[in-house]
Amino acid sequence: MKHPTLDGCRLLVAQRLEADGSAGEEPIVVADWLGAGKGSTVLISTDGDIARARLGNNTPARMVVVGIVDRVQASASVKRGNA
Repeated sequence: MKHPTLDGCRLLVAQRLEADGSAGEEPIVVADWLGAGKGSTVLISTDGDIARARLGNNTPARMVVVGIVDRVQASASVKRGNA
């Protein structure tokens, strides 16, 4: 059952993307009102203020999609693990 503040808001199961391109260990549930599609790479905010501003002060949501990524480009030093 969804909290009433989440009515009309999609909930997505997301997977953290590590710097080397691998998936993180634990999936997370995020609120999405931007319309990310299956397999999309998204930017997620863990700042609960964004969720409260959009969904109300008593929403239980904290993690929300704040952007849909068109493409990912990493430098060679990041790919090798040298920050």
